[in-house]
Amino acid sequence: MIPLIHRCEKPEMTATELQRRPIEIGTFIKTPAPHIVEILALAGLDFAVLDAEHAPFDLSTLDVMLLAGRAAGLPLMVRVPDFQAATLLRTLDLGAHGVLVPHVDTADDARNVVARCRYRTGVRGYSSASRSSGYGEGSMAQTIEAADRVFIMCQIESAQAVENAAEIAATPEMGGIFIGRADLALSMGYEDTKHPAVLAAAEHAIAAGIAAGKRVGVVATSQAERRHYASLGVDWFLHASDQALLKEAARALMSS
Repeated sequence: MIPLIHRCEKPEMTATELQRRPIEIGTFIKTPAPHIVEILALAGLDFAVLDAEHAPFDLSTLDVMLLAGRAAGLPLMVRVPDFQAATLLRTLDLGAHGVLVPHVDTADDARNVVARCRYRTGVRGYSSASRSSGYGEGSMAQTIEAADRVFIMCQIESAQAVENAAEIAATPEMGGIFIGRADLALSMGYEDTKHPAVLAAAEHAIAAGIAAGKRVGVVATSQAERRHYASLGVDWFLHASDQALLKEAARALMSS
């Protein structure tokens, strides 16, 4: 399967098209070591997300990790720490397949994110010397065409973002929304990601993303939770992280 994060999907999709879109499964990578990318690629994941928001990734480390992703054939997105223009520019120039952008609270935030990731319809600065540009091997038009298909997913993780979810999801050229339930719970005054009010808010945002014809992502803490959210139309799942998977396997070894 060619991962869908290689291309920008249509702003709106029919119900039939949504049903035909395959579920994609990945994990967060929080350990700054290219070997992790190689190992996860062998496991057959659809993608992984380098967590530059909550893990120790600087630009040099991201550069090596993204190079490993290309070598191993594992599409890598980057969860950036913010959506400043320079942050998005430098991340995409390194050749990330897309960006997962935290704390997008309004439609204006979403439009700014998209504009900073796009050449033709946005304000992204151009360089022919980057990995994303093929180090100058293609024409400028070819480079721009390929770069303007990178996948953009905005995180809905506050009460304000949930209120604005329909407008955020409707942003042209944005590929999808991701529901961050931990920060959403905190913004709502709860310390439980499974509080009924938090789950209801998450489902409201999910419905907004589905209605806009966009990909919708969540963290799935179990196979049962993945099945539940898949029944709601969620098709982009992050299961744990490299660290959590390692810890789980080690504990299983000790309990056997």
